[in-house]
Amino acid sequence: LLRWQCESASFKVCTAGFLGVSERAQIWSPIRTAVLTVSDKGSRGERVDTAGPELERLAFAQGCVTEDRKIVPDDPEEICAVREWAERGISLILTTGGTGLSPRDNTPEALLSVADKVVPGFGDMMRIETLKYTPRSFLTRSVAVIKDRSLIIAFPGSKRGAGQCFEAVTGGLRHAVETL
Repeated sequence: LLRWQCESASFKVCTAGFLGVSERAQIWSPIRTAVLTVSDKGSRGERVDTAGPELERLAFAQGCVTEDRKIVPDDPEEICAVREWAERGISLILTTGGTGLSPRDNTPEALLSVADKVVPGFGDMMRIETLKYTPRSFLTRSVAVIKDRSLIIAFPGSKRGAGQCFEAVTGGLRHAVETL
């Protein structure tokens, strides 16, 4: 761990790597983040959540600081708890699970019910980019919405699917949050 201080701020290196003195560097403000895992079995303690921690790990590399995390069943009212995080000013809310075709997959509908706006490009990008890994990527119902000044993105429920989809949208993530 390396720390550096200057007149106006102090910094610490969170990830391994090299930064040359002559390189341009951009200082990112932290993004307040929360992660919601939607899983009946996970909420009952019958399954270990791997997708939520994976999203948290990937988000950290983008300058996100996870302030809250929760596991809830596939129940629309429970999923709508993201509304509370938006009211608290959490800038980025990541959900995982409930985006498939089963009757209990309710995440897209729940998020759309609290949305002020829909941002279709996030789900589109996830489906397009993950075609590289699976020909069934078009079956995901991942969505992104805006509630107040929060960006809420729904990811698949598997660690691999959530990770691949997160990587697909990384390029526009910070810009979207900063624009809000």
